[in-house]
Amino acid sequence: MPTPSRFWHDLATTDFAALTMARTIAVLPVAATEQHGPHLPLSVDADLAHGIVNAALPHLPPDSPALFLPVQAIGYSPEHASFPGTLTFKAETVIRLWAEIAESVAASGVRKLLIFNTHGGNVGLLDVVARDLRTRLGLLAYTASWFNLPLIGPDGEDVSARFSAGEHRFGVHAGQIETAMMRALKPERVRMEAAQDFHSTSRDRAKVFPILGNGKSAKLAWAAQDYNPAGAMGNAAAATAEDGRALLEASGRALAQLIGEIDRLPWPAS
Repeated sequence: MPTPSRFWHDLATTDFAALTMARTIAVLPVAATEQHGPHLPLSVDADLAHGIVNAALPHLPPDSPALFLPVQAIGYSPEHASFPGTLTFKAETVIRLWAEIAESVAASGVRKLLIFNTHGGNVGLLDVVARDLRTRLGLLAYTASWFNLPLIGPDGEDVSARFSAGEHRFGVHAGQIETAMMRALKPERVRMEAAQDFHSTSRDRAKVFPILGNGKSAKLAWAAQDYNPAGAMGNAAAATAEDGRALLEASGRALAQLIGEIDRLPWPAS
């Protein structure tokens, strides 16, 4: 039976009686409120979460069991704490917060949960929370970050190819990709006059350190200023709204597909 809304908070408590709880998928978007250089607002990661969820909605079939929980706009961002405006929880707070939301979801009878992430700094905590929810609550718990989804356009093209390999590897924060998406979502909040090609020190390490600089063998516990004093990395000046719209649409399409695959996955496992 179709729900009145795709959003958890829009439902009345009596609406849950009409849901097939064994099939319902709760989607918890997790984000951050943190500095994104001199040209983007603190809200980038939360804006991306809202934007990608909204882009996914048209691609969900009418009988999709997805229910989107409220976006968690503050996450784990100590790497940006040296910049004014950044809000961050401690790791143990984030773990407890996400886990307690999931406990309420499970108490409503839901058995499937997707934690959907838009902030790189949250990644290390996703597995910790999901494994706990699986073993302690018996939930089918999946995690996914938007930047790891397959980004395929409407004609089968690779939307990621709009950006250079160097930008994908080194433009990890407030660079061309995130700036493009914000130009599509909230152009009035983007200060393109302050955007530039923010050089990342990781490019320098890649040239001289075969192991430390290869991007996969060793991971630096970094703060944003370690990469660039402006707190941004990547060629933000090259960002276009057209590229941003293509990324948002591809991300929404991939999120809808992921939800559909979770729907087809039986649980409890047989």
